[in-house]
This record gives sequence, C-alpha cells and structure tokens, in this order.
Amino acid sequence: MEPKKSISRTIAKIALPLILGGAILYWMYRGFDFEQVRQVVLHEMDWTWMLVSFPFGILAMALRGWRWKLTLDPLGLPSRKGVLANSIFLSYAASLVIPRIGEFTRCGVLKRWEGISFTKALGTVVIERVVDMMLMLLIVGVTLLVEMSTFGTFFKQTGTNLSGILGGFTWAGWLVTAICVVAVGVLLFILLRHLSIYDKVKTTLQGMWEGITSLRNVRSLPLFTLMTVGIWLSYFLHYYLTFFCFDFTAHLGLSCALVTFVVGSIAVIVPTPNGAGPWHFAVKTMLILYGVADEQALYFVLIVHTVQTLLVVFMGVYAWVRLSFIQRHSQVTDSSDFSGVRGYGGTSMTITGLKKNYESKLNNSTNN
Repeated sequence: MEPKKSISRTIAKIALPLILGGAILYWMYRGFDFEQVRQVVLHEMDWTWMLVSFPFGILAMALRGWRWKLTLDPLGLPSRKGVLANSIFLSYAASLVIPRIGEFTRCGVLKRWEGISFTKALGTVVIERVVDMMLMLLIVGVTLLVEMSTFGTFFKQTGTNLSGILGGFTWAGWLVTAICVVAVGVLLFILLRHLSIYDKVKTTLQGMWEGITSLRNVRSLPLFTLMTVGIWLSYFLHYYLTFFCFDFTAHLGLSCALVTFVVGSIAVIVPTPNGAGPWHFAVKTMLILYGVADEQALYFVLIVHTVQTLLVVFMGVYAWVRLSFIQRHSQVTDSSDFSGVRGYGGTSMTITGLKKNYESKLNNSTNN
C-alpha cells in the first residue's frame, strides 16, 4: 500500500498544479486567436531586447548559487561555485515539473557531488528564503506606497474592496471576531501540544530561527547583502527589458515594470509550474490598468512567460550535462590517483592520473 500511496502522491503533486495552471490559462485564452501570436513573434516583436534580457536571468540564478556558498562555508561545508550554480539551474527546471521541488533538488545535487549532508544544506536554504522574503516584502511595501492609486484601481476592478469589507463590521462584530480568533488559536495550541506534530513544528521553527541568527557567521555580510540585491535586480532587469520587445509596452516606464514585477512575484506563490496561470492573470490585469489593450496584454504575458520558461529548461539541461562532467567530491578526495585532478573547482586533470586510476580499477576487478 505504501508504494501505491507514494505513487499517488507524486502523481497528485504533478497533476494538480498542471490542472490549476491549465484551467486559469484556458479561461484567459478561450477563443483567442493564436495565429496572431505567431505573427507578433515572427514579424512585430524586437527579439534584440529579449536576447539582452537572457544574461540577467542566468546571472540571477548563478548569483543565487554563489550566495549559497557564503552560508555553507561557516558550517564547514566547502563547496565549488560551479556545482552550486548548476544545482540552482537544475532546481529551477525541476520545479517546472513539480512546483517547490527545486529546494530539495539542489540539496540533493550538493549531497551527491560535494558529499554535504542533505539536512544541513536544506537548513541553509531556509536562511536564503527568509532573507529573500524580507527583501521582497520591503520591495512590495515601497511599491505600494509609490503606486497606491494603481493598486486601488486593481482591487476595484477585481472586485476586492477592502474598505467596504472592513466598514461593514460593527464594534460587536470586531469583538466577536477577535474572541473567535483567540479561541481557535488556543484550541490549536492545545491540540498541537498533545500531538507529535507539535515537536516537529517546534523543531522546524527553532531551526529557522537558528538559520536566521547564523547569518552572523557569514564570512562577509556586506557581500551576502550585495549578492541578494544583485539577485533581485537581475530578476527585475530580466523582466523589465522585455517591455522594449513590444511597441505597446516600450513606453510604460520603470513604475509600471516595478508594479507588474511585484504583482507577478506575488502571483507565483500559487503552486503552478513557473507560476503559469496566476502570473499571466496578475501581470495582464496590471498592464490593462496602465492602458495596454486586453489583447496586447495577453500577447505580452504569453510570449514573455513562454520564452523565459524555455530559458529555464535550457539552463536545466545545460546543468544536467555539465554536472555529468564534474568530478564528485568522493572521487576527488578519496582517490590518491586523482590528487592532481581538478574538475570544476580549479585543478588540471592529467592523462597520467586517469590512466593510473583506470589501471588500478582494472587490476582490482581482475584480482576479485
């Protein structure tokens, strides 16, 4: 039964995000003339800007890998920058199949190629996610303050009127709501205290706190901060430069790009492959608020998301091939014949070393 349950869960993890994303895309593009998209891609789109945006997308992923090294080194976990960068490339591609699997994929690559404990590597990923979340919240806050009127229009057009919802509450309603929230919280706390999951949750939260405080041990906190800013700046440029590919978005400017970037970043929280569906809807809606025609906004989100997803796939394939040529940690450190061999991390691989290793393995197999 257990293998069947495992298979069912795996299928569900793959199928449900695809169904959700597909349903949103079907709803958005029902009755859409896809032949016109072909016309835009081949004849109306300026591909120069799209190509210029690619290095920034690649740089964002590479910087994430290089920043990871700064959190691994203080734990006594030496790792090669090439392995780290390629693990990130591969993790992004893996998340296209199963959303959120990327974090586990990159830790698995590190364990296999560098011999680093999976759980320790995963602990450092928590640090990164917390830092990224804090920076993202800061970006969202600043954007909300600068473009408050635009977001207000967005909420109205999507049927969300926060002031209307909150204004319908009387003081008694607020009091009852507060009591209910407190009661539910106390009940959940009591239940968790008597369940084994309480210890797991407590351990996880403690681990996250230790991960945050361990930033004090990072070799260069300014460098870590600079890389974090560089990651998000690269992501933004990777997206913003695509505005210049189309006549109907080239004039919109930085404010529109920042707002749609933030909204799109929030939308990808929904677990679909690369945010497909929620990202399209959110960015398209915001573009319309900035005066882009509905049909043109649909062109933009479909083409940009598809091309950037293909870049992720390409980098994932590249990483998979590249890693197959990189010496694993155990091969480098455990074999004396490879003492002069450097794979990706910076030594020179000698023919003599390879020959000796091959002859040694051949003799061992003959003796056995």
